[in-house]
Amino acid sequence: MKIKNLLLLLSLFATAALRATEAPAGELVSPTDKDAAWLASARAAYPLKTCLVSEEELGGMGKPVEFIYRQAGQPDRLVRFCCKMCVPKFKKDPAKYLAQLTPPDKTGEQPAPTKHP
Repeated sequence: MKIKNLLLLLSLFATAALRATEAPAGELVSPTDKDAAWLASARAAYPLKTCLVSEEELGGMGKPVEFIYRQAGQPDRLVRFCCKMCVPKFKKDPAKYLAQLTPPDKTGEQPAPTKHP
């Protein structure tokens, strides 16, 4: 009985360790006042004039919706949408849409003049 419990405990530990090594999912966060300098620089370097999801012109449906995409171990990235309706579509497959922000001949990193706390 003790051996079965020990094996069960070891398998649970191994599963948890494997999950810890997987790349963490990123998240969209709203910019704050602390992000102002970084945001201004990221806007200037933003490569698209259209929404990541709908490909509608940014500003064509009002003020663009902006978020910072944060993922552990990766630089922060500005993502811009034409409206709030596009955000859930982005969240379903962020990698698909983030690929549009990476030019094939560049690193794709957006400027990070300030560190986020």
